[in-house]
Amino acid sequence: MCARNPGTRLDLEWVCQTRVNTQAVLKRAQQIQSTRLPKKQWQAAWLLKALTCIDLTTLSGDDTPSNVQRLCLKALQPLRSDLLQELHLDHAGVTTAAVCVYPSRVCDAVKTLRAANSKLPVASVATGFPAGQTSLSTRLDEVRSAVADGASEIDIVINRSLALSGQWEALHEELLQFRSACGAAHMKSILSTGELGSYSSVYRASLVCMMAGSDFIKTSTGKETVNATIPVAVVMSRAIRDYYLHTGHKVGFKPAGGIRTAQESLVWLVLVKEELGSDWLSPELFRIGASSLLADIERQIYHHVTGRYPAFHELPLA
Repeated sequence: MCARNPGTRLDLEWVCQTRVNTQAVLKRAQQIQSTRLPKKQWQAAWLLKALTCIDLTTLSGDDTPSNVQRLCLKALQPLRSDLLQELHLDHAGVTTAAVCVYPSRVCDAVKTLRAANSKLPVASVATGFPAGQTSLSTRLDEVRSAVADGASEIDIVINRSLALSGQWEALHEELLQFRSACGAAHMKSILSTGELGSYSSVYRASLVCMMAGSDFIKTSTGKETVNATIPVAVVMSRAIRDYYLHTGHKVGFKPAGGIRTAQESLVWLVLVKEELGSDWLSPELFRIGASSLLADIERQIYHHVTGRYPAFHELPLA
């Protein structure tokens, strides 16, 4: 990742006085979704970019050491070797950006990646994911445990009740404690935007997270009724841009939940490029939280290379 975001003092005047123009947000989101997407070799290049920004994720109740191992091996070689050879990328070290697992599975992921002599980051959700409704001490212990087991990135969930009631100082203080518990691990703060009620609340929560030292802000846990949407992304990216202009510190952006197709990933890349600029088009500042997206990207790249879509048996299931 890029340089850490050191955070700033909580600027309540900035946070509380901000109002988001909903109609302007929706209009901008529609413009982005109407943008012509790249075709042919340019599309393949953009899809490869999206692939390298994926946090390949498994967050299931039936996760086991073996399926976490398979996830890690897929992250290390997300495309078949023959496809990489056709693209002249067989020696480029193409991987996903990270793997993301529950705290109890961090050891399994770290063990697999170390055995493969890989430095691919292991991210872990924490702080009572997905609801965040456990005691503060329990949430902090969960962060420390994941870090101790080898996680280098922690995806924490914010206390939505504090955001919904406008208790920004209390939220900032909690986040500072999470940041401290992360130590050297990067902190990605999940806003659960589908539960925040308004675009203004999304913008304010984004600011508070960044002021508390979040290295990334993330849309969703993937478990909400409404997850990553383009209008919410416009609001969050504008908050990231405003924070950068005020402080000079770049904060990453991670949409998660419901991003399943290659075409959808291209729209997200367009949004990031237009709203934040080319500097954000890298795993250091942009991630996509996904479990099934990779399969469709591989399918589309197979089509680009061979001119046909694969039969069911021609691509791996995981």
